[in-house]
Amino acid sequence: MPQNKPYEIKDIAGKLALGFLRNPLTAILGIVLIAIGWIALETMPREEDPQIAISGGSIIVPMPGVTPSEIENVIVKPLEKKLREVQGIEHIYGMSIENVGIVNVMYYIGENREDSNLKLYDKVMQNMDKLPKGTMQPIIKPFDIDIDVPIMTVALYQKPNSKLNPYDFLEEVQALQHKVNAIENIAKTTLQGEHIQQFNVEVDMGKLSAYHLSMGQLMQAIQSLAVSVPNVKGKSSDGKLVLFGITNAIESISDVQNVIVAQYMGSPIYLRDVARVEIGIDKQNFRDVTLIHRKENNISNPFFKQDTPQITLSIAKLAGTNAVFVSQDVEKMLEEYHHKFEELGVGYLVTRNYGDRANEAVNELMHHLVITIIIIAIMLVFTLGWRESIIVTFSVPAILAITLFIAYISGQTMNRITLFAFLLSLGLLVDAAIIVIENIHRHLHEESAKDKEMGALLVEATDEVGGPTNVATLAIIMTMVPMAFVGGMMGSFMKPIPYNVPVALFASLVVAYIFTPYLSLKLLKKPEHDKGDKYGQ
Repeated sequence: MPQNKPYEIKDIAGKLALGFLRNPLTAILGIVLIAIGWIALETMPREEDPQIAISGGSIIVPMPGVTPSEIENVIVKPLEKKLREVQGIEHIYGMSIENVGIVNVMYYIGENREDSNLKLYDKVMQNMDKLPKGTMQPIIKPFDIDIDVPIMTVALYQKPNSKLNPYDFLEEVQALQHKVNAIENIAKTTLQGEHIQQFNVEVDMGKLSAYHLSMGQLMQAIQSLAVSVPNVKGKSSDGKLVLFGITNAIESISDVQNVIVAQYMGSPIYLRDVARVEIGIDKQNFRDVTLIHRKENNISNPFFKQDTPQITLSIAKLAGTNAVFVSQDVEKMLEEYHHKFEELGVGYLVTRNYGDRANEAVNELMHHLVITIIIIAIMLVFTLGWRESIIVTFSVPAILAITLFIAYISGQTMNRITLFAFLLSLGLLVDAAIIVIENIHRHLHEESAKDKEMGALLVEATDEVGGPTNVATLAIIMTMVPMAFVGGMMGSFMKPIPYNVPVALFASLVVAYIFTPYLSLKLLKKPEHDKGDKYGQ
């Protein structure tokens, strides 16, 4: 570079433009930025909404034989007083019922869940000696919001041609559940609407009265047969260990039917004399789930509905993992079971797929993002020219690539609010590039441009607008910073905006100062030919 520079560089904008104007690594840098942005876009965990850290828990203190008012005075109120000493607790709710006191606590939104659970446990354990006599061991149940909300629900049902009984059907579903539990990043799975096998005893109340028996006598007789018999341990004379055991006494319907309930006039009264025994499902379980089929091809009644009993398999993922990948892994597992289910007459239907919804939301917003970029490019074609439009259009994906990569390495997820932050800042992202390219365009069309070298002109035009562009961008960034200090649910929900918009705006300055002069040197020409370009050589 010559020592007598035609223009004295005053701002960081000119220094960046000069440093990268003819640097052979500038093109490689642009390719690398686009590549890491694409990698971040494809690998970032995708969610429909940002996860909000909600922590809290319940302390359950049993105390048998105590009334609710006593529970409130000796357990709930003292426990509430002690829990208020824990920093970070926002709400405390106490509840007194027969034989047990329950205190629920809710921490401020955003508090670390693991730290909150530890503080809650420590405070209860530190005050164990202050619990009244007769109190049982407290049970501490932390809220696990992150994994309690399922990302997928699968309805499994028996088709009309199925030959499985209800408990065999349950065994097949449980086998599938066990396989799904082994999938990577699955937190937990639960079943709703399942029925287990049991012996059902239907008592004839007329016969029960005729024999002068009560329901309590029947229950005691059945319990005496079903009670678990503990193992008896002892040693023989030669020092060998002997184990005595007994299998479950109930093995068939006849075992239950032959239970002796009482004696009547010297003759035993069996359970079969006063009740009907059958093997079936747990009828007392009223948590049935049904799948509604709509037969629209029924001409006589197009709105005919048929309810099919089903078991719902709910699947939750680990916090911070990609809902799209997890749901796809589950769908692959279901496909592997499809042939076996067809043979058994079992059907399934995915009734909720959070991964698909998250993927669709992200793809839709990315689609609108591309449309917006195209609109900006077309507008610039008519205002500055097609070459200038190409230069500014390149800056947008480069800026978004930097922002996405920083969001990825900082542990953020791709969700609607993150992409909304990009859309919100999109109009601001091109400001710096438009200002620089417009000033370059103006300098190129000035009369004095024919006497300046192309490199000197580009650096001068970039440096000239660096100061006001920096100040304007900094002012916009400062308007976003206060949003990061908003608390509560709304603050946590909208946090991607103050995190990503300032990063995107700062990236827009760097990209505008580095790549706009570089691409201008490659694509733009002076209206008249100059004598040479020796600037920076």
